[in-house]
Amino acid sequence: MILIDSPGWGRREIEHIVLDFNGTLACDGKLLVDVDHRLAKLSIKARLHLCTADYFGTVADETRRFDLAIKVLKTNNQVQEKAEFIRRLGPLQVVAIGNGGADLQMLKEAALGIAVIGPEGACSQTIMAADVVCSDIQEALDLLLYTKRLASTLQR
Repeated sequence: MILIDSPGWGRREIEHIVLDFNGTLACDGKLLVDVDHRLAKLSIKARLHLCTADYFGTVADETRRFDLAIKVLKTNNQVQEKAEFIRRLGPLQVVAIGNGGADLQMLKEAALGIAVIGPEGACSQTIMAADVVCSDIQEALDLLLYTKRLASTLQR
């Protein structure tokens, strides 16, 4: 469990971290540099989930060394499918991280939505829907590892 406690924002006990894969954790289907050790550390604190269309067909190979669950999207309505996934987990216990238009509703549904501006950029509407915006995935994952940084950002 990851405890996030920030004055004015509130206190949340996070059990699940839901991540988009391409554009967030990966570029062109390959895991980004310096993500692996952060995922390993976070997997001890919370359950990791990848929610992805897996455009490149690489998600299983790229992440097999981590303790995480992979949800490959099956419909053409990825926005709705990702949001429903968050609802099934229990939104108040979820942090969602993504960058694309398909991640917009997922970030809104979660207790904490983090938009990442990575090598593929980020959808402006998704940025507006996020509670926090990070310039890369490493920063976003570090906020969950070092929650005092996150509490400072969220403080109102």
